[in-house]
Amino acid sequence: MTLDSPLLGPGSPLDARQQSVVARVSEGERASILALPTDDPLDPKRRHRVEVTRGEMFGQPQAILDTWERNVAGLDSVSEHMATRSFDRIFLVGAGDSLAVMIAARQALELMTGVPCEAVQCMEFAYYQQHLVTNRSMVIALSSSGETTRTVEAVLVAQHAGAYTLALTNTPASSIDQESQHSLMIEATRVGWPTQSSTAALALLLRLASKVGIQRGATGAADLGRELAGAPELMARVLDRVDGPIAQIAAAEAARQMYLFSAAGPNWAAAIVGAAKVKETTPDHAVEIQVEEYHHYNSQKPHEPLFLFAPTGPSVARATYTGRDARRYGGTLYAISTEGERAFDADANQVVEMPAVSETLSPLLYLVPAQMIGYHLGMAKFALAEAALGD
Repeated sequence: MTLDSPLLGPGSPLDARQQSVVARVSEGERASILALPTDDPLDPKRRHRVEVTRGEMFGQPQAILDTWERNVAGLDSVSEHMATRSFDRIFLVGAGDSLAVMIAARQALELMTGVPCEAVQCMEFAYYQQHLVTNRSMVIALSSSGETTRTVEAVLVAQHAGAYTLALTNTPASSIDQESQHSLMIEATRVGWPTQSSTAALALLLRLASKVGIQRGATGAADLGRELAGAPELMARVLDRVDGPIAQIAAAEAARQMYLFSAAGPNWAAAIVGAAKVKETTPDHAVEIQVEEYHHYNSQKPHEPLFLFAPTGPSVARATYTGRDARRYGGTLYAISTEGERAFDADANQVVEMPAVSETLSPLLYLVPAQMIGYHLGMAKFALAEAALGD
């Protein structure tokens, strides 16, 4: 078998058993990658996944409630351990949407634990940050399948260093579950493109953060817990509110071939997820670019749409200039921001208004329009392809 990892073979820090886990997971993951849909404009496998994504999107509030309910005992145990143990660092590890979730959760976890937290792409962690992991570190790893090779490697690297490991996964008895000291289980379906598995995981991490904070007496912990308790109901209202406006935006932009997503802070996660959903649901390109980095290049070309996630908070001042430059470049601008926020009125083609919540909690809601942009663009592009076929 070809070795696709520096953690396999002579010189690996992993022992023979750990290496066998990596080899097994890698082989299985490769088979699943080869089974993904194609970029054919009318690919039936992709279309099916896009179509069923809608129901799963609207099922997210219940998935969050179910996930919290399933993990009552686990959250108590893990939060007590985190609140009473002295960690030097907490690594938040994942890939794709899972990494976005970790970026979204970082601020809450850092504020509530009082420990520096770093969201790290799983391969970067496993291959390039081994030297930073100690027996006083904590590694939280997220993989819905529990069989993402590089995330499993990250857990094994942490295991080798004696770090405390916590897995979040949809899949009991998966590799990440079995190799971690503790696991929290996500109640989510994944027939369509991932939605519930991201928001339920994020809600779980936010609940964990609030519980640790309350036990430590951290400032704002009780407020975070109370606000979080109302999030599922608020998410249901957001789903209903943004569905129609985003469907109209998608129809207007369906003929484009490049889509840009931008944000900063915890909502950088929404930009990552938005770009990911477009790449999953359509044959076209999408790129996420942080608000500040947008200004260091001619980032947007004429007619390209930019989706800018900027709830009221520190990023708005700079994001306002991002919006102005979007129009100056000849692109279109869709701002997703807090209701009552007027910073983007002059430049945005449309502002999608979101409920006012703390910025720490906001990614849980802002992931919804990010997902919905991908879903509606996917459906709009299928409609275009069918119309072209009819012509």
